[in-house]
Amino acid sequence: MLTELRIKNFAIIESLTLPLGPGFNVLTGETGAGKSIIVGALGLLLGERGAADVVRTGTDRATVEGVFDTSARPELRAVLDERGIDVDDALVVLRREVSASGRTRAWINGTTVTATGLAQVGRVLIDLHGQHEAQSLLDAESQRGVLDAFASAKDEAGAVHASYDRLTAIKREIVDLANRRAEAERRADYLTHVAREIGDAKLTDGEEVKLEEEARRLENASEIRESAAAFLTILEDEEAGVLPRLSQAARALQQLQRFDPTLARLQDSFDGGFYSFESLARELTDYSASVDLDPARLEKVRARRDLLYRLTKKYGPTVADVMEAGRTAKRELELLDTAGLDLRSLQTREAEATAELRAAAEKLSAKRHDAAQTLSRAVDEILPELGMADGRFVVELKRLEQIGPRGAEDVEFRITLNVGHDMRALARVASGGELSRVMLALKTILARLDHVPTLIFDEVDAGIGGKVGQQVGDMLRKVAATHQVFAITHLPQIAARAHRHILVTKGAPAGVTTADVAILADADRVPEIARMLGGDPDSETSRAHAVELLSAAGSRSASPADRGRTSDDSRRRSQPRGG
Repeated sequence: MLTELRIKNFAIIESLTLPLGPGFNVLTGETGAGKSIIVGALGLLLGERGAADVVRTGTDRATVEGVFDTSARPELRAVLDERGIDVDDALVVLRREVSASGRTRAWINGTTVTATGLAQVGRVLIDLHGQHEAQSLLDAESQRGVLDAFASAKDEAGAVHASYDRLTAIKREIVDLANRRAEAERRADYLTHVAREIGDAKLTDGEEVKLEEEARRLENASEIRESAAAFLTILEDEEAGVLPRLSQAARALQQLQRFDPTLARLQDSFDGGFYSFESLARELTDYSASVDLDPARLEKVRARRDLLYRLTKKYGPTVADVMEAGRTAKRELELLDTAGLDLRSLQTREAEATAELRAAAEKLSAKRHDAAQTLSRAVDEILPELGMADGRFVVELKRLEQIGPRGAEDVEFRITLNVGHDMRALARVASGGELSRVMLALKTILARLDHVPTLIFDEVDAGIGGKVGQQVGDMLRKVAATHQVFAITHLPQIAARAHRHILVTKGAPAGVTTADVAILADADRVPEIARMLGGDPDSETSRAHAVELLSAAGSRSASPADRGRTSDDSRRRSQPRGG
């Protein structure tokens, strides 16, 4: 149950706390006082998109916070626990913030969540029904969803969808395999040529780099030998070479050590350098000897390099790409031999998946058929209570030629509102007011199965009035026996039937327009109901009519003294604490 709604710096609202109680809560006020803003704030709390223009002028952020008591619904706490949200003392606090830059943030019990996560939890706690929800009844998908919810067919609908997806995936595999086999057959000669040409080349990964290095050595063999000989001369020349001179230096170092033994530490460093030069001379000698002037080998390397160049031009740009092209060609050719067996296996799986889908769809259809009849009768029983005495409602199932992801049938709500008229699709018959009442009838029925504790109705009174308004109020009060109901209304007939009456007003005490709310006690409701009736709230006639409405609704204990209250008394309200 939503116990408190706190709104700060949202549109024209500076700071507002809206306390709600169990049963039927109603919000009234003059047009433009801010009722729709409160509904907008609720929508933001339930994950709707936030924008910078909702932030009150002159402030840096708007916040909306809802406090929920889940003590009577332990299953809801389990849902939150599954999402990793701690619930202490059965209280759940949802909070949403929009900055002046348009950035939004959300929290549940102080834990940061995404807007999507907030919406998922919010939908478990609140069902917000506005004019656009009533319009959604005209959509076939929404009508199917209502029927499946009534039929408790969520699992069956999910099984059909999953089976359909599996069957579709198998069909895609079959089409893809058949297409690839057909393409391989068309390109068989070319693929054979590619596989043979690349296979005969006997390529190895990285071969082009090795060939380039070998070709460079063979093409420059003479220069390499000359350079190596010159370097060796510098190292080994008997008169001026590095190694003979180092030998002389070794004798001088040994002579120094005889005079000063502490210089022995220099011997290791000297020996390291001497041996490095000796090693360098040996390696260079061996390398020079390995470099051959081999024109025949050079021709072979060049020919191999030219072959690689031609192949990479055709299948490259690298040797690795050429090798992969050869493997791909082989796989496609192998497909000609294996596709038949693979197709037969897929067709067997397709038959099994088709049977699975058909069985799942039959289970769903059976539930839908039973539920359609029950729901039709249930709505028929409620329509007279909502001012449509001659109305008849039917849920029609239209068999599809093929089973789809939503089952074997389309769902259509059909209605007639007058005796002697044919049933027609709801979209072709119902006015805005009638549509709202049909939605209310469905909500009333679904509320028996619905685990959402709080139902919020905005503009449920659109297009109705008089006795019908009274009937709608009675229906909302009936739903409030099992759910918390919160309705925003302009009709006194509906407001009079509430257990808790909240008045929203607008003013500019500091030169800036702001909205505020007040809880109306029994006597305080009289002038507001009188105002809603369209009369003077101070006149005896309007007040008497208001008292009559409240007394008839059973939502207050009317007394003769109410008729004689002063104008000032009738405006007295019980103010909630600040937000």
